[in-house]
Amino acid sequence: MFPPERIARADESMGKALKLVKLRRGDALDLCCGPGRCSVALAARGFSVTGVDRTKFLLDKARAAAKAAGVHIEWVHQDMRDFIRPDAFDFALSMFTSFGYFENREQDAEVLRSVLRSLRPGGMFLLDVMGKEVLAAKLADTHSNVLSDGSIRFDRSRIVEDWSRVETDWTIVRKGRARRYTFRVNLYSAWELRDLMEDVGFTGVHFYGNLDGEPYGPGAARLIAIGRKSRTSKRS
Repeated sequence: MFPPERIARADESMGKALKLVKLRRGDALDLCCGPGRCSVALAARGFSVTGVDRTKFLLDKARAAAKAAGVHIEWVHQDMRDFIRPDAFDFALSMFTSFGYFENREQDAEVLRSVLRSLRPGGMFLLDVMGKEVLAAKLADTHSNVLSDGSIRFDRSRIVEDWSRVETDWTIVRKGRARRYTFRVNLYSAWELRDLMEDVGFTGVHFYGNLDGEPYGPGAARLIAIGRKSRTSKRS
């Protein structure tokens, strides 16, 4: 899930993300921080960072990465649906389709409400997912990747529940043994995601097709959504 080349591009990715939200310093929330890739890059740029993840194994990796980089980060072992710290952050982000792994969309909305409450008035939220339009253009029945340790990962995806979700099987083959993992993710088009974000209270919701700020349209690589907490918000 976290190949070395992706980790190596962390600073470049965060530089682009910060350019999109027009921030240089402040308090940042990395929601579903995983092994700390984005958290460490933000801390190295002078942000005060809180990383939240429900997986202890990944948080241990994140702590080791922060120590190696010589940066201080607050790590919180908690489900993203439960973490709320009212008016605490200038910037929140959720990267690499860490959003949508719940049984219904109301839980996705619950996460967005928690993020909104945790932002200060005027705070910015960046959400990076695989948009429904992007997936429709790129969906293949099966493809494979050779991982850094020599393992092979076979990916098989299928659209389910009337294009509301995608179900993916990962089969990892390592040293002659295979293990299979299956997960489902709620799919959103830009229009659907705008409705959801605006419904919970985000304003100025805008979309990009990548972190370079290119328009969300044909050829987009990702669905990058950016919303703001109103400076006069009364919903938090």
